Amino acid sequence: MALVPPPSTSPPISNAPEWSVGDLASALKRTLEDAFGHVRLRGEISGYRGQHGSGHAYFSLKDGTARIDAVVWKGTFNRLRQRPQEGLEVVATGRITTFAGKSSYQIVVETLEPAGIGAWMALLEERKRVLSAEGLFAAERKRAIPYLPRVVGVVTSPTGAVIRDILHRLEDRFRRPVLVWPVRVQGEGAAEEIATAIRGFNALLPNGAIPRPDVLIVARGGGSIEDLWPFNEEIVVRAAAESAIPLISAVGHETDTTLIDFVSDRRAPTPTGAAEMAVPVRADLVAEIRDLGHRQREAVQRRLDREGSDLRALLRAMPGADAFLSAKRQRLDLAEARLMPALAGNARDYRVRFGRLLDRLGRHPPELRLTQARVRLALVADRPHSALRNYAARKGEALAYLGRRLVVAREQTLVRARSEAVRRQERLGALDARLGQAARRLLERRADRLASFASLLGSLSYRAVLARGFALVRDEEGAPIRAAASAMQGQRLSLEFADGTLLARTEASDAPTPGGAEPPKRKRQSRKTVETPPQQSLFEL
Repeated sequence: MALVPPPSTSPPISNAPEWSVGDLASALKRTLEDAFGHVRLRGEISGYRGQHGSGHAYFSLKDGTARIDAVVWKGTFNRLRQRPQEGLEVVATGRITTFAGKSSYQIVVETLEPAGIGAWMALLEERKRVLSAEGLFAAERKRAIPYLPRVVGVVTSPTGAVIRDILHRLEDRFRRPVLVWPVRVQGEGAAEEIATAIRGFNALLPNGAIPRPDVLIVARGGGSIEDLWPFNEEIVVRAAAESAIPLISAVGHETDTTLIDFVSDRRAPTPTGAAEMAVPVRADLVAEIRDLGHRQREAVQRRLDREGSDLRALLRAMPGADAFLSAKRQRLDLAEARLMPALAGNARDYRVRFGRLLDRLGRHPPELRLTQARVRLALVADRPHSALRNYAARKGEALAYLGRRLVVAREQTLVRARSEAVRRQERLGALDARLGQAARRLLERRADRLASFASLLGSLSYRAVLARGFALVRDEEGAPIRAAASAMQGQRLSLEFADGTLLARTEASDAPTPGGAEPPKRKRQSRKTVETPPQQSLFEL
């Protein structure tokens, strides 16, 4: 009899290869990127909280059935035409990939734009509201356009019909030097180029090699809202608001409106209209100058005639030259007669004083005085130097003594300050504890008092009386009626109950019945009547 081995309990060996987690994640990443390398997704932005500290942006795109994570790298975020906003419906273009750290798939966004005209208009209104709240559209910020600019700056595309229209209109009205800053007026990067052009014109020096324009024209032809969107970008609006040069916006046709129109100093319906606003008509200006020159010459001639007539009248009233000079001639003759004796007497006085000085010098020669001064100086010798050294030594000792006293006083002051700081810290802690206890007690008392007032108010309120079935009667002015006799016939009344108010009108109790019939006679009551107490006033409860 053959022996049969017992059945094996070990699991069967499989031929399937073993994957590491990283290898499987890499394989899934390659598969997903190969199948969906570049896609356009439409959805609503959710979970956007601004840029991360690294500069990247993370959010989700969702619709009614699903959601997908999205990431915008730092370099791409700065180039986005439309920045992410929470709740905005957008069309995102990018690559589908996976993130192995979370075992999830995501889209790496490369471009972002609003989805549909409604999203564009909603974004435009929101941006307009924010910029208007900052005061960028205020009327007091707008400046006057120069009447005759020396140089006109134009920011537009160099290849379109707009620049030709502007140059042709300027040539017809008044030829002026024109500086054109070529930019893209639609597409990616157009807003940055327009803002750079505006700031570049403002950065020119007034007397530099390139003249600085006196007025700027930012122009573009008509188009859809997507084509005109660069002129709604915040960077363009802020550049126009910061411009020190007056700016005219001429974007689109007359019915097109962009945010740069609100912040510019003037808005032109067309680029040709902007050229007309920038310069006057030369023929009209020449005619006006010619008329002003003629009027000026006539005014000057009239002024000269009037001044000549006045001068002739003054000359007739003016006295002759002899009348002016006669008194002066007489005074000159008198002064000449007194001059010679005065000069002679002055010379005699100075001669006497000079003789006295010579006599004093003879009695006290300068050599003798110099010798006496040298003897006194020799007697003094080194006495000043000795006195100075002694004085310096005494002052040094006094300063050293004061220094020692200051050191001792400083140490004592520091000790007292430390002890005083400790005492004040302890006192502050005690006061803080007492303040906290006092505040809690005060809050408890105020809460109890407020509760008692609330209870008293509820008990005194007339609404509690209305809740028991009473009604408050008021007239048309809202004044309460306390008795039936005070109500007039046909008067409108309001009856306030606990759950609402009704309107009513009073009627006489003995009014005739319809059809002219007399009202039925009341049954005679028995002599025994029951006195009904008067109704109690609601305001006395």
